[in-house]
Amino acid sequence: MATKKVTVTIPEDLLEEVRAEAGDQGLSAYVSEALRLRRDRDRLGELVEWLEEEYGPVTEEELAAGRAELDEFHAEHERRRRAREARAGEAA
Repeated sequence: MATKKVTVTIPEDLLEEVRAEAGDQGLSAYVSEALRLRRDRDRLGELVEWLEEEYGPVTEEELAAGRAELDEFHAEHERRRRAREARAGEAA
């Protein structure tokens, strides 16, 4: 993938924190990933706006159902993570 060097201005304290977080992956990779995540979030926001214009706003009932589904997803993920850790502990 082609890359291009750019100059940006970042508050000094934030830069220090980001460099510490970036570690071995490097500052450029960290910033690139952060920009991709922000771009994706902005695009999702645009999609939500379009869907709400097309179909109306999400109801409280729909929000509650979505949150419940996410809670179930997170609980299942946690169960699987713990099972993996248990199996890894048994193998050691």
